[in-house]
Amino acid sequence: MLRVGLTGSIGVGKSFVTSVLGELGCHVLDADETARAVVTTASPGLRDVVAEYGSEILRDDGTLDRSKLGAIVFADANKRELLNSILHPYIIAEQDERLRDWEAQDPNGIAIVDAALLIESGGYKRFDRVIVVHCDPEVQLKRLMARNSLSREEAERRIAAQMPQEEKKKFADYLIDTSEGFEAARKRTGEVYRDLREELKK
Repeated sequence: MLRVGLTGSIGVGKSFVTSVLGELGCHVLDADETARAVVTTASPGLRDVVAEYGSEILRDDGTLDRSKLGAIVFADANKRELLNSILHPYIIAEQDERLRDWEAQDPNGIAIVDAALLIESGGYKRFDRVIVVHCDPEVQLKRLMARNSLSREEAERRIAAQMPQEEKKKFADYLIDTSEGFEAARKRTGEVYRDLREELKK
């Protein structure tokens, strides 16, 4: 099985690219799905997060209020790094379990793991290939403001909290630019998929 890590900064269209790769027949695990899985109610991950950030990040039903937690960690780099260090081992374990299952079912398949901190965490070294999704910075800013109902200042702060796009691109085996919209991104994703299928034949 070809293991492919997919990453990119916030608001660049990673989820769209991941969904297209899924439509094309890849096994896909998206970052949000993994992040949600490790902080389900009464999970060890959620327990550790609450121990650090307090019960005010929980809703009345005991589930994580992601927007409250986000407001805390995006405003403070140290708190954000601490959250990542708490959750990262759980996320890696979840990814590895899924990859093992897929490999057992489909040894000649392609596994795509979408992970926001793939490069920052060093996690990219676990994969055979790395795809970096990127787009024009102004497009990124507008998408993020629209998607998360953020002011320009808030969106800029969230983008600035991450590794710059240009830095991430240096780690890529494949680049997918989503600046021109869905159809152009879909076309480029198809090209990358065909190249990955060729890689499997080697």
